[in-house]
Amino acid sequence: MTMGEKIASYRKKQEWTQEELAERMGVSRQTVSKWESNLAYPETAKLIRLSELFCCSLDYLVKDGERGQEREELDGHVPGMSFSVCFGHPREYQSRLRIRGIPLVHIAKNAHGVFAFGLKAKGLIAFGLLPMGVISFGVLPIGLLSIGLVAVGLLAAGSFAIGIAAAGAISLGVLSFGGIALGLFSVGGLSVGKYAALGDYARAMVAIGKTEVHGTLVEKLGSLTANEAEMAKRILDDVVPGFLSWAKGLFGLIIG
Repeated sequence: MTMGEKIASYRKKQEWTQEELAERMGVSRQTVSKWESNLAYPETAKLIRLSELFCCSLDYLVKDGERGQEREELDGHVPGMSFSVCFGHPREYQSRLRIRGIPLVHIAKNAHGVFAFGLKAKGLIAFGLLPMGVISFGVLPIGLLSIGLVAVGLLAAGSFAIGIAAAGAISLGVLSFGGIALGLFSVGGLSVGKYAALGDYARAMVAIGKTEVHGTLVEKLGSLTANEAEMAKRILDDVVPGFLSWAKGLFGLIIG
């Protein structure tokens, strides 16, 4: 077999179109067509990438003939499946079902799918080291809803969380909850807020704490009575801008 025939054979075993292989290789469909027709040959970097995608040796891919076929079988390639495995380690997976050209599921180092899994994953729901999505899970997730070690998002939860609403060991947000909570409205062990804070140690305009409090408008050591809670809410009504009424309302529910 020629190199072009091997490329075509491997591509068909993976059930990829020329366009799909071209996308993985970062080339045009016409370039893939020329490779398979032996009208052009891949440069060295592309050959290495092809050998990784197809789980075959570079030597087998370059040399004419059948030598190296045994390795393909030993490496765990299953004909007809669009998922390649080399020595038991997954390379890449893309579901054939696509939504507006984006695979429903994509598993790769740099994944991009509705459901994306990888070191750098982008998708509606993303999992990985550095995922970005509407919903993200990972070490450093970024998204509308982010959950991870260091989470950044509209709603964020993690060891260190940054968001409009954030919860974590250390949290930073408009409304923050955590062991150390910093924000406009904060609830936590060490709670520091601009407008209101509730915690063991609390510091804000309205500060409510168990051990130590520092409040410029209201400071209360211990629990609030019903009348004190209403007074604190009225004071917040006077100092908090209207666009933060949602956070003020949630904080009001917490203090009773």
